[in-house]
Amino acid sequence: MTGLNAATARAWVVRFLDAAESEAGALGELDRLAGDGDFGTSVTTAVRGTWRELGDGPLDRPGAAFAALSTAYLGTGGTSGPLYGMFFRALAKAAGDAPELDLATLADGVGAGVAAVRRLGGAEVGERTMVDALQPAADALAAGGTLTGALDAAALAARAGADATAGLVARRGRATYVGDAATGVVDPGAALVALFFEAAADR
Repeated sequence: MTGLNAATARAWVVRFLDAAESEAGALGELDRLAGDGDFGTSVTTAVRGTWRELGDGPLDRPGAAFAALSTAYLGTGGTSGPLYGMFFRALAKAAGDAPELDLATLADGVGAGVAAVRRLGGAEVGERTMVDALQPAADALAAGGTLTGALDAAALAARAGADATAGLVARRGRATYVGDAATGVVDPGAALVALFFEAAADR
C-alpha cells in the first residue's frame, strides 16, 4: 500500500469507530478514576456523530473520512471534543481534495494536528494528556519508510506513549484535580489516540 484512497481511509475510520464504541465503557472508567468520568459518554457521542457524517455510501476522497471525524468531535463539546476535532481537522485539511493520501502528506497532517492540539490545550509531552500518544505517533510517521511500516510504527508508538501516562503526574485537565490518585491509571485521551492509530495498522 503506497497511499490511502477514499475506501481505505473510510475503512480506517470505521475500524476506529468500532474500537472506540467497544472501549467507551473502559475509557469512561479510566476517566472516572482520574477525572470527572464523562469521557466515555463523549466518545459515544462522537462515534454516533461521525456515523451520521460518513453516511452509508462511498466517499469521494480520503480527506472526507477525517473531515467526518472532525465535524463530529467539534460538535461533541466538553473538554476533549474541540481537541480531537482540531486534530482531525488538520488531518483533513492536509489531505485536501486529493484522491490519494501518501505518507508524507499524512505525516504532515498528523504533525499539524499535534501542533494544533498543543496550541489549544497548552499541553506538552510528559504532562499526562493525549499529546503523550500523539507526539510519538507523529514522530514515527515523520521518520518515513513505507506507508504500511510507518503506520505500524505509529500504532506501536502511540500505544507505548499512552501506557506510559500511567506513571506520569497530570499537569493539565481534570486529572490534576485528583493528584496522586491517578497514579497507575492510563490517560483515557491518550488511550483513544492509540486506538485511532491501531485502527490504521489493523489491515
